[in-house]
Amino acid sequence: MSQIRLAAKAANILGEVPVWDVESQSLWWIDIEGKLLQQLHHPSGVVTQWTMPERVGSFALCRTGGIICAFASGFAFYDLETGETDWIARPEADTPRNRFNDGKVDRNGRFWAGTMDDKLSERTGALYRLDPDLSVHCMETGIGISNALCWSPDNSKFYFADTMQQEIWQYDYAAETGMISQRRLFVHTRDQPGNPDGATIDSEGFLWNAQWDGWRLVRYAPDGSVDRIVELPVQKPTSVIFGGKNLETLYITTAIWDLSDAALAEQPWAGSLLAVDVGVCGLPETRFDR
Repeated sequence: MSQIRLAAKAANILGEVPVWDVESQSLWWIDIEGKLLQQLHHPSGVVTQWTMPERVGSFALCRTGGIICAFASGFAFYDLETGETDWIARPEADTPRNRFNDGKVDRNGRFWAGTMDDKLSERTGALYRLDPDLSVHCMETGIGISNALCWSPDNSKFYFADTMQQEIWQYDYAAETGMISQRRLFVHTRDQPGNPDGATIDSEGFLWNAQWDGWRLVRYAPDGSVDRIVELPVQKPTSVIFGGKNLETLYITTAIWDLSDAALAEQPWAGSLLAVDVGVCGLPETRFDR
């Protein structure tokens, strides 16, 4: 297996939600607490940044251009050229302690994003599905910290984690309607060094999960067993996505969060974008169908 390498040096407080765009051959990601959207253009190595109007929990590229964001306070389109924000919905305006967190587009072009308790103590979050007609649907409630959204290659299973509960769940997924059902435990991390954060599925149907505070990535087989562990030189990996010309590179976002100066001195790549070749390819990401 190839060694971990530095893809882009950064000092992200909370680097998150990497998105690989096949069309532009670019890796996009955010720094939630730094209110930054970042793009690494793979062919040139150039990194471009946008300062966002508020924290962004997750985002997706749109089919017709531009991006859609799950800002801390709600869903909105964001114009990368003008900086204009076109608000769609704030489904938790009555719960100011919550903010949006992880999100991803399904293969039918719907944008899914979950919320979390910003004080990291209560299970006041929920999971939402934003359809291309801009209707918002609440799919799950009682969530502490939403994370790890992804779908099996055959589109029959949906995965979703609550970091606070240290669990990743599996659901039956109806691709045509976007409905989820039959929630069951896929894995828990209470006997592991880290907590479940962002995830992606590879072409073989195995789930790759970044373990916050665990210094590692874990590849889970479809039956939930641990297939492989990739040790990392950073304590707080946050999410993963496959990218590169043939989707052969696994990119890893990371955070400096609450690390002390002494801890940062021992892990100089904390907060940066990392990459590793793991001998398996990923699946292309879908754009929001709008």
